[in-house]
Amino acid sequence: MSPIVNALTRNNVTVTGARGGRTLVFAHGFGCDQNMWRFVAPQFAAEHRVVLFDHVGAGGSDLSAYRPQRYASLHGYADDVLEILTELEVSDVVFVGHSVSAMIGVLAVAAEPDRFSGLVLVGPSPRYVDDDGYRGGFSRADIDELLESLDSNYLGWSAAMAPVIMGNPERPQLGAELTNSFCRTDPAIARQFARATFLSDNRADLSRVPVPSLVLQCSEDVIAPYEVGEYVHRQLPNSTFMLLKATGHCPNLSAPEETVQAIQAFLDKG
Repeated sequence: MSPIVNALTRNNVTVTGARGGRTLVFAHGFGCDQNMWRFVAPQFAAEHRVVLFDHVGAGGSDLSAYRPQRYASLHGYADDVLEILTELEVSDVVFVGHSVSAMIGVLAVAAEPDRFSGLVLVGPSPRYVDDDGYRGGFSRADIDELLESLDSNYLGWSAAMAPVIMGNPERPQLGAELTNSFCRTDPAIARQFARATFLSDNRADLSRVPVPSLVLQCSEDVIAPYEVGEYVHRQLPNSTFMLLKATGHCPNLSAPEETVQAIQAFLDKG
């Protein structure tokens, strides 16, 4: 189905920075929006074109463009990314994806590898549910309970889960910001996005990424445990693994300087 509006309007795309360098695309995680990159993305604007956007249903995106069938899986979100890049007429793209957007980036790169020159995965998880010989961090019963709680009381779920996801209990303002972000997201869309996220299995897609990749693994991450980041690193054909000192699941907010330094080192290598 063709989008009602162009991708730049639909996804509330903002473009800043230099015209001559590579294009860095920053993609936010579940329950967030592009504002979550405000401490990181501007640090690259002097040398690179910086693209920020909101997934449909988040931030300033066009809610009327939401189609349940399109967004029933992460492939619909990856299609949005590719449409944005097509409309911007950019290549040599380094995609920086946080949380679920890491796998959205994997799908986009696998679909159109010639458009990308690098992939940065911040707290990635290709499958959240444990499987034989694989630890995703959650049992299927855990995920079913999470989704049921989200269905029955989204605001209550947000208030309870956001501080856990954020970590850093000594800085409660970070958990409060994530809670508020969750609560600004359309609940009906959030429920379907949660299913597309937590029931996904993109393990087989990792081997389809030919470009250099950086896996940024946070310490003490309840959403994406260390074993998951290590697994992603092993499965990607050309990846670098870095364990951050940052704790929790959102280093773009809790440790932006360390996050910027890691991304910059990866860019310098390329």
